[in-house]
Amino acid sequence: MSEAKGRILERVRSGLRDVPRDERAEDVEVTRAYVDSHAPGDPGAVVELFAERVADYRATVVRVAESGAPEEIARILTEHAVANLVVPPGFPDALVARYEGSRLSDEPPLTPAELDASDGVITLAAQGIAVTGTIVLDAGPGQGRRALSLVPDLHLCVVRAAQVAADVPIAIRSLVPTRPTTFISGPSATSDIELDRVEGVHGPRTLVVVLISE
Repeated sequence: MSEAKGRILERVRSGLRDVPRDERAEDVEVTRAYVDSHAPGDPGAVVELFAERVADYRATVVRVAESGAPEEIARILTEHAVANLVVPPGFPDALVARYEGSRLSDEPPLTPAELDASDGVITLAAQGIAVTGTIVLDAGPGQGRRALSLVPDLHLCVVRAAQVAADVPIAIRSLVPTRPTTFISGPSATSDIELDRVEGVHGPRTLVVVLISE
């Protein structure tokens, strides 16, 4: 055993010396009075922080009002030369009403080759997290299965301002624990031993977040 590991275990044993041997974890009430967010208390400031942190991850953030969302989404897709767009089941038709390209439905499920041949995917989100600049997907309506946001080179994600939680604990409490949950912070990226950053290896090379204000 290493010296460091020995010190850690000794501290654990020291901390447990006054615990009765017959005590069970469920016998002790855990205090939950700790701070669950370090974000600003003002909802508007929370949304601003979310947009700032998402952009820090080299994602593009586009702010738009509800009425202008379809036109802005069509503009973004045209700008990225998206001619065939994957649209998951349950995605609102109104948001892609101005898009003039081909729509690929995932019912029945597209094959990996069909997904790879697409130009991009558009999804909704389950949550946004301000402090970490994270988007949360849980395969709900309009989000689709995980492969949809993993294979296409462009992921356009629509997040409403009301969905942005201040911090991780708050977001976790609002999620359904039985749903498959994915946390996305920026476009897919990795670095080799020389710390050269490469994007698009394990997911979309480009992430665009359309943040819709109420």
